Amino acid sequence: MKFVDEAIIEVHAGKGGDGVASFRREKYVPRGGPDGGDGGRGGSLYANADRNLNTLIDYRYARIHRARDGESGRGADQYGKSASDVELRVPVGTVVTDLETGEVVADLDRDGARALLARGGTGGLGNLHFKSSVNRAPRQFTRGTTGERRRLKLELRLLADVGLFGMPNAGKSTLIRAVSAARPKVADYPFTTLTPSLGVVRADVNRSFVLADIPGLIEGAAEGAGLGHQFLRHLSRTRLLLHLVDIAPPDPDADPARDARAITQELKKYDVALYRKPRWLILNQIDKIPAGERERAVQRFLRNFRWRGKTLIISALTGEGCRELVFAVMKYLEQESGARDGVRRRRR
Repeated sequence: MKFVDEAIIEVHAGKGGDGVASFRREKYVPRGGPDGGDGGRGGSLYANADRNLNTLIDYRYARIHRARDGESGRGADQYGKSASDVELRVPVGTVVTDLETGEVVADLDRDGARALLARGGTGGLGNLHFKSSVNRAPRQFTRGTTGERRRLKLELRLLADVGLFGMPNAGKSTLIRAVSAARPKVADYPFTTLTPSLGVVRADVNRSFVLADIPGLIEGAAEGAGLGHQFLRHLSRTRLLLHLVDIAPPDPDADPARDARAITQELKKYDVALYRKPRWLILNQIDKIPAGERERAVQRFLRNFRWRGKTLIISALTGEGCRELVFAVMKYLEQESGARDGVRRRRR
């Protein structure tokens, strides 16, 4: 199935049914009085998060979604039937935004989460509501109100604990294959990965985290170069970012430190909050450097990159350092979860 992570739709809620002015007409019952019923409620539209879905492709072509109108009231105290609500199933992690106001309508970040997209109109009142001691034969009734209409943007943001980003051919897909059961495509040309992929990384029987791999970034992504920024939204929910760098690129004229700086600048241009997330530097393909020269090559890169944060050295191809990376990430996530739980308890 094609991966689609963005769609624009229109939702039209149903109109409420009209009330009615009616009078009881029955043999041997003179002056029966008003008996006009109310109109039914118009149908509303809801979004439902379903973990069995992983794409918004259903909304790429079905752009307009309507709910039915409520029935009008009738005589003999008969109320109109309310219309059924429409449930739109979306993947877990979908963010719904109003296109006109820019307001976030809903963030469906868990299975079963439900959000109102457009409210149906209320039914009108029949004339039986207007009778009184001074108005025994009312002819007043009200019309049903119109339902809400909105243009909405649906954005899928993958739910992952850790996000992996870097230049094309840095070895991201190879790494996610090495540490999880995910099997993204791997080849020796740039932009092999065209869509994000998720992998469950198990550190132990009951200890695991979800790793997200997004297509590679290049300098100028903010201006649309390469695949642009369109997949960076999938890193917004992560708790830790791993910046993967090929420390031994095949091109002798390539400058890994300059490329790494360009990627971090693209991250900052897209979203400052994402740029400020905890980030580790992962130096990949260390197997291409002779053992005696590795330390010198790493120190030269860190000096040129001007990086003082946490750094891990691995080879995704041979598996060297991957196990240590998995346990380090798992330990960080557990400590971070414990710190957050402690803050919540103190606030209570």
